[in-house]
Amino acid sequence: MVALIVGLLLLAFTVIAAHPAVLGWGPEIVLFLKGFAPVFSAFVGLIALFIGIADMKDKNEAKKEEAASKQQETKSE
Repeated sequence: MVALIVGLLLLAFTVIAAHPAVLGWGPEIVLFLKGFAPVFSAFVGLIALFIGIADMKDKNEAKKEEAASKQQETKSE
């Protein structure tokens, strides 16, 4: 419940801060977003790269395990 109230308060503050008639922070917010977008996209790209590499390793490991289990089945027969 506390998280919900804090979330609503922060959203309300964001709307008030971005409104041109109240605080007038609109241009600064846009400037921040322009500077933040390339950094954020690089960060997300690195995370996606690491996830892709881990996924490829997991698939290779699963293939090796499957081949080993098939080999054990043929030996036991």
